Amino acid sequence: MKKVNIAIVGATGMVGRTFLKVLEERDFPFKNLYAFASSKSAGQKVKCKGIEYTVEELKEDSFDRDIDIALFSAGGAISKKFAPIAASKGVVVVDNSSAWRMEKDIPLVVPEVNPEDIKLHKGIIANPNCSTIQAVVAIKPLHDKYKIKRIVYSTYQAVSGSGVKGVSDLEEGLKGNNMMKAYPHPIANNCLPHIDVFLENGYTKEEMKMIDETKKILGDYDLKITATTVRVPLFDCHSESINIELEKDFKIEDVKELFANSPGIILQDDPENNIYPLATNAKNTDSVYVGRIRKDFSIENGLNIWVVADNIRKGAATNTVQIAEELIKNF
Repeated sequence: MKKVNIAIVGATGMVGRTFLKVLEERDFPFKNLYAFASSKSAGQKVKCKGIEYTVEELKEDSFDRDIDIALFSAGGAISKKFAPIAASKGVVVVDNSSAWRMEKDIPLVVPEVNPEDIKLHKGIIANPNCSTIQAVVAIKPLHDKYKIKRIVYSTYQAVSGSGVKGVSDLEEGLKGNNMMKAYPHPIANNCLPHIDVFLENGYTKEEMKMIDETKKILGDYDLKITATTVRVPLFDCHSESINIELEKDFKIEDVKELFANSPGIILQDDPENNIYPLATNAKNTDSVYVGRIRKDFSIENGLNIWVVADNIRKGAATNTVQIAEELIKNF
């Protein structure tokens, strides 16, 4: 496989540092690596594959060099400004912010679900929202085999999804110091049905992200979807209760077999032995865990599943690197 030159934008952040870790673990074939961040982080050192790199300040001329792929995780404003600059220099940007996800001509990709969309890029590829990624990995096999009519998402999302401020809020809250840098209420010993800002329709932006992104990734804008997203006092890994109405009848045994044989999924469904997906077991892994599989008897062809994944890895860094791995197959 050809070695490429890669850049990390936001290299000192939570996801940026995980990019470096995942690139190393998966032995991504890069020749040169460039690390970019804000002026206040310039000069810091980061490490990948045993080599130390000095972080440079991100500037408009940063991409005036031989860079093939840039992995962005520095926030939407930075992506809006610098991703088009990078793309204009022939760099393929894989962006982890929300800036480009719903743009019509920009692919929104989860490699286990819609890898074919990568080829449609015009210089920028969007990485979906963390909660959407693990959900669509789980529901895609069901949609292919049974055709989904309706989805009800209920999420239980870790504070790392809010970055270092969210982690700090929980750490300090558990000590009795409710500093509330990230949230409007204390998160320790609490659940907040409020992720991102509230919109005029009563939903939060996070809830609408899940609804709209699922439709785009699956290429099915007729799907009926609703969502309630909740921040919970866990440091890592998102959990989701997904209620699904299918068009076709199904047997639970067949659904379990389908999950067991689907890419990116680990089936954990043995209630008699208390085996089901747990956030503590998903941490630092790249899989999507599915369990608590059972019929919803209140509707025809109803199904309930429980889905857990590491939101910083599969929900952000790993999915981005997987997209880059697909990209280099065509270099």
